[in-house]
Amino acid sequence: MTELCVFPQVIKCKAAVIWKKGEPISVEEVEVSPPRANEVRVKIVATGICRTDDHVLEGEFPGIDYPVIAGHEGAGIVESIGPGVTCVKPGDKVIPLCVPQCGECSCFVNPKTNFCFKSQLYQSQNLMPDGTSRFTCKGKKVHHFLWTSTFSEYTVMPEAAIVRIDAAAPLDKVCLFGCGFSTGFGAAVNTAKVEPGSSCAVFGLGGVGLSVVMGCKAAGASRIIGIDINKDKFTKAEELGATECINPQDFQKPIQEVLVEKTGHGVDYAFEVIGCIDTMTAALSSCHLAYGTCVLVGAPPLRSEISFDPMLLFTGRRWTGSLLGGWKLKDALPKLVSDYMKKKYNPDALITHTLPFEKIGEGFELLHAGKSIRCILLF
Repeated sequence: MTELCVFPQVIKCKAAVIWKKGEPISVEEVEVSPPRANEVRVKIVATGICRTDDHVLEGEFPGIDYPVIAGHEGAGIVESIGPGVTCVKPGDKVIPLCVPQCGECSCFVNPKTNFCFKSQLYQSQNLMPDGTSRFTCKGKKVHHFLWTSTFSEYTVMPEAAIVRIDAAAPLDKVCLFGCGFSTGFGAAVNTAKVEPGSSCAVFGLGGVGLSVVMGCKAAGASRIIGIDINKDKFTKAEELGATECINPQDFQKPIQEVLVEKTGHGVDYAFEVIGCIDTMTAALSSCHLAYGTCVLVGAPPLRSEISFDPMLLFTGRRWTGSLLGGWKLKDALPKLVSDYMKKKYNPDALITHTLPFEKIGEGFELLHAGKSIRCILLF
């Protein structure tokens, strides 16, 4: 008797589609095509709502084509693989990578960077590498986002944008490693290389900012100053390692002057985790004038420009950016998840709300109202 070969078929599932920038997100039934060569189809189990997804919703993320399925902070299980895929197999627990690791470009072999020339910041990830989409809805092509599109129950990505993780990992928790926790924690331990006994200022106490706080604490910083205009975030920040929290609105002078006065000559490390031009220059000005380091973590508004007094750098301050915490994600995420399983850190504390996927609109409302740190959606 001849056995029948079963090939992956088109899957119909629910997804959140952004039809046009500025329009409310809409939960729809979509069709997800099978993976082609060197591609993987994943059943997403859990996904977080990140401020970057809100930028896509509002049309403030560079180079996006609509309609699009956003989402980039997810975790799931491999459903099927295309020809040539060797890094994962059906049934594996995985995390999609919103910054791919292609294994081919000059960045891949350079230990100084985790950037990849396949990423959205260099070339479009709105379609698969062959120039086609795996999503359709109501007869229309729907675009991908960062090759992840975790706001879909099933999604397809190139194998450069996926990594296998511990089979025992809870997907509703480790989805945060896809962006928020890894970005903030890595900004402190990788990009800034915070030292024991140092002083730090963290501008913005959302999910990523609180992850920076955890990274500074893990690195041994003796003073960690959290800065936010939402005082409701101060208790959580102090639980996670902030030694004090301040609200810029409580002072009659610029916050950078307040920080310099508090520390003598400025903090050793400052992290801007908001993506606001004004706080970027304030963070730089709050650094020690001779050796302070300012790390830009928050994504700036689309087409924004910045101007500042170059003398701020002339005396020795340094200004740098941090993309996804500086991690080469294919290499780093399995170890990060493994360390989480060993209870070396607790990003679970960032999760304030868990909702069924159908309530994604409510999740964005919580984000806009400043009531959630991280909202996790479950399929």
